[in-house]
Amino acid sequence: MIPHIDMNLDLIFHIDYVKSMTTINEWRTGRHCVFKNIVHLVFITKYRRDVLTDAMLKRVEELTLETATQMDCELIEFNGEHDHIHLMISVHPKLAISNLVGKLKGKTAYFIRQEFKKEVRKKLWGDHFWSPSYCVVSCGGAPLETVKRYIENQRRPQA
Repeated sequence: MIPHIDMNLDLIFHIDYVKSMTTINEWRTGRHCVFKNIVHLVFITKYRRDVLTDAMLKRVEELTLETATQMDCELIEFNGEHDHIHLMISVHPKLAISNLVGKLKGKTAYFIRQEFKKEVRKKLWGDHFWSPSYCVVSCGGAPLETVKRYIENQRRPQA
């Protein structure tokens, strides 16, 4: 390996890591705006069934990260329990939160039903996975670190 290239890769990784760690406290910029629009979302499973496993939560997190990025948002924190998930997302002001929620719930439900068909079918029927309702709270009242710790401390199912 060429030393100066290795050093540059380490520096790039470090910059990306530091950038992601400071996202909560930093302002984001759009083409014509500067914003810090962070929301806490909670989705519950249909009928509040205990259907989510650790493997499902990992896949939901991957899909959520991918979808948020595609929609010019940033997933800051993710966790969940057997019957619900918590997300902390930085949302671009051009985007209606209801549109983001629809995309996140639709995509995750589709792929979880496809990839974990057996497990889901035991607990849920029809084409539903998520309850049609959701909770959204702007993260401005409580310190963001408090909300982040709350999400981190969810009782995630063991692998």
